[in-house]
Amino acid sequence: MDGLEALRARYLGEIGAAADEAALEAVRLAALGRKGEISLRMRKLGGMDPEARKVAGPALNGLRDEVEAALRARRAALADAVLEARLQAEWLDVTLPARPRPGGSIHPVSQVMEELTAIFADMGFAVAEGPQVETDWHNFDALNIPPEHPARQEHDTFFLHRLEGDNRPPHVLRTHTSPVQIRAMLAQGAPLRVIAPGRVYRMDMDQTHTPMFHQVEGLAIDRDISMAQLKWVLEEFCRAFFEVEGVELRFRASHFPFTEPSAEVDIRCSWAGGQLKIGEGDDWLEILGSGMVHPHVLRSGGVDPAQWQGFAFGMGIDRIAMLKYGIPDLRAFFESDLRWLRHYGFAALEVPTLPGGLSR
Repeated sequence: MDGLEALRARYLGEIGAAADEAALEAVRLAALGRKGEISLRMRKLGGMDPEARKVAGPALNGLRDEVEAALRARRAALADAVLEARLQAEWLDVTLPARPRPGGSIHPVSQVMEELTAIFADMGFAVAEGPQVETDWHNFDALNIPPEHPARQEHDTFFLHRLEGDNRPPHVLRTHTSPVQIRAMLAQGAPLRVIAPGRVYRMDMDQTHTPMFHQVEGLAIDRDISMAQLKWVLEEFCRAFFEVEGVELRFRASHFPFTEPSAEVDIRCSWAGGQLKIGEGDDWLEILGSGMVHPHVLRSGGVDPAQWQGFAFGMGIDRIAMLKYGIPDLRAFFESDLRWLRHYGFAALEVPTLPGGLSR
């Protein structure tokens, strides 16, 4: 078939000269489209005599295949050129220093738990732990809390659902960490000196209360334990925790089912200028409850109250964190606001120690 070599040279030249996808598509349509030159010539093969078709057919098929191969190659080359241009435009020197990223931080509650653990460990207290889902006996009965006490009502305590016919003792989300004291006495006996920090649950929610919060309770049992030793322990704790030299505590008679006598403890402070200062001023701030362990509680823990006696105390970890670090709203502790955490959080390497300082 005449002119195939010229046709081949022209289209291969136009394909090589195509500067972009649009120009390449125009060449393809001109050659191989429905009305393209090569397509029209192939349609004429049916009208040729057999001998001429034997010669023209392979030649046209070869030309079509060669043009299609050239189109694919040019299309790939154009794509590579586009990618290369993009790589040049978006070039990044990977040897440059990385962008600074915000470092992880420790939640104030976790930091305060570490701080008080360090303080009490220096006074010989070990850390005791217990389950957050407690039996009714460990949470109430063993602690001398009577059945008619308001804390044992469903409007104040989270009771776990019981299926009909379930004869197991009732279970609750623990309302304090005092059950850990019972478990520690049953496991270790006397003498004993432990603190029990952890989560507790009560049905309450406002600016100073949340349904889940944190407490730490302390227990010391020996043969000659007294309220004077309790006072010394609490004064040393407050002095170290609030990082002030002068601390004055005031004990006010109170009532707790698990201690007798019982006392609420206030600390001298000042609110001058709207800023809390511990250890000075003429105001008093309640910070914890305490007392001598009730004989019933000792017996529940397997300790003979005729031979042993002890003191106990408890305070809210979230509350003392608010006082020390000036956090105004308890609910913010549990809102997962990263801005808040960046403001009040602590660096991961700020491990509190008494010689190095509790907080920086």
